[in-house]
Amino acid sequence: MSIITWIYQLLWGDLISLPLPGGNTLNLSILVLILLPAGIYFTLRTRFLPFRMFPEMIKVTLENNRKGKSGEGISGVQALIVSTACRVGMGNLVGVVAAISAGGAGALFWMWLIALLGSSTAFIEATLAQLYKEKDPLYGGYRGGPAYYLHHLFIKKTSKRKHSLIACLFALSGLICWCGISQVTGNSISSAVKNAFGIPPLYSTIVLVLLATIIVLRKHATVRVLDVLVPVMAALYFFITICIILANITLLPSVFSKIFAEAFGFRQVVSGGIGAVIMNGAKRGLFSNEAGSGSAPCAAAAAEISHPAKEGLLQALGVFIDTLLLCSCTAMIMLLTPEGLRSGLEGMDLLQVSMQYHLGSFGVIFIAVIMWLFSFSTFLGILFYARSNVSYLFGDHWFAQTLYKIIALIMLFIGGMAAYQFVWDLGDVGVGLMTIFNMIALFPLAPKALASLRDYEQLIRSKK
Repeated sequence: MSIITWIYQLLWGDLISLPLPGGNTLNLSILVLILLPAGIYFTLRTRFLPFRMFPEMIKVTLENNRKGKSGEGISGVQALIVSTACRVGMGNLVGVVAAISAGGAGALFWMWLIALLGSSTAFIEATLAQLYKEKDPLYGGYRGGPAYYLHHLFIKKTSKRKHSLIACLFALSGLICWCGISQVTGNSISSAVKNAFGIPPLYSTIVLVLLATIIVLRKHATVRVLDVLVPVMAALYFFITICIILANITLLPSVFSKIFAEAFGFRQVVSGGIGAVIMNGAKRGLFSNEAGSGSAPCAAAAAEISHPAKEGLLQALGVFIDTLLLCSCTAMIMLLTPEGLRSGLEGMDLLQVSMQYHLGSFGVIFIAVIMWLFSFSTFLGILFYARSNVSYLFGDHWFAQTLYKIIALIMLFIGGMAAYQFVWDLGDVGVGLMTIFNMIALFPLAPKALASLRDYEQLIRSKK
């Protein structure tokens, strides 16, 4: 536990403190120092892809690519749905509340900015996942992700070695992270159900684990369930938020004014709070959209799509969906609630009070249902991610695949019964290590993804 705590502090703790006006400091962790410059670098190298190619992202999403030509892999849109299932969850609900509670309304602006930069990183890693994907003999279709392009980076084609050390470390970090997230997911769901309906955690957790078992132990059920669940829950949350915004439309100008005022405000600089505003927005944004962590490429590699850059564009859009759409929904629900009701509250308590203010007792039930859907979809999504990493480490064996699923289901049950801070930290350590190992590959392999982007843009021009 001491080792995990030390690694957690090394990855997520404040490594560098920069002085700011008003006696404030801007504290930077290792992961922020890696991901933020990477986002800027890839945005420049892709010639501002998030802005320039946004219409193309929408076009690719709307294309009729629900099935690959050979029918072997999932479609690009289905891969986007799987990655979106993992991005949404605690980060979109409690994570946003925590960012605004600690950093004020201005933190939301910095989350938006991080999403714009992160979408370029998401494009690079997803395109590389497509370029280095392999046939999947167990599940059919394709598999891949950072473990596979790390392998190609460090192991020559002529070599007989089956594993690369860095690739193994990434795969192992991912499996550790997703076990931790399984426990967090179970706790989030049982807590939300207990608060809304008064159902004891034991009963709700048993039902949850049984339902999850039926889905994850069937060969192709995960993608089919997420195909329906993710669009429905995202649309439902967005619709309710729009209704709340329309009911409080006169307050909207003041809310946006507050967001931008606190993001750059003189008062925050003088009072020493500007560092908290920036870093809470940045950290939560990076954690929520997962760009650069290497998670989403595990889904992107499974897609059968006509051009690798198309999947990159789809995953870049996924960052927009996560942060600019769903995270903003949570922020608006909270910021449209009177400050007097919000003072002294944090986490789910703050979100439930906000929903109760807007929608009465229905609001508390609704947010519990949304939390259940978000968290459950995350659990299904991470087990889809785990497939390729288990295969890389242990080979193409159903025993290894099933054993990991059983371990994740046990963690889901344990989390439903009680929260263990050690497991939460373990998940954070896992995603932090994944990010570092993934970044080792992204910079040297980025030219291949950029070449794919240029090729795709040339194809677009040739069709005009």
